[in-house]
Amino acid sequence: MKVLAWALLSLGLLQAAPVGLAGQQSQSAGGVTLGRNYPNPFNPETWIPFTINASLFNSGHRPVVSLRIYNVLAQLVAVPVVEGSGGLLNKLQLDWNGTGNYVAYWDGKYMGTNQDAASGVYVYQLEVNGVRKTQKMTIIK
Repeated sequence: MKVLAWALLSLGLLQAAPVGLAGQQSQSAGGVTLGRNYPNPFNPETWIPFTINASLFNSGHRPVVSLRIYNVLAQLVAVPVVEGSGGLLNKLQLDWNGTGNYVAYWDGKYMGTNQDAASGVYVYQLEVNGVRKTQKMTIIK
């Protein structure tokens, strides 16, 4: 069952990734860059940097941004908040901040609960105006 779930996850969520994720620091295409989460896998809370090119803010349009964290069974675990505004990154229209650099924050808890996420591999997916970027993270307790 887990092998099937991992295969579906790889085919579905990771299809946007042009190369393997091992050792990869960031992905950039379509004016969007998704960085690696930090500080380390032993810390339950994490920050996820991403960049949106200024061209996506042209003509007064604000890009629609979503960032979601999934477990290896492709189940939604959490929706982080964008630092500075505290807004959930779920179809959020971002304002230009002058640099295009943003950071999302996840407290390491399952969405809607106060329960810590289990140790394991998670996948986070950023979507900006239909452009998707995907990375993986590991949490170890």
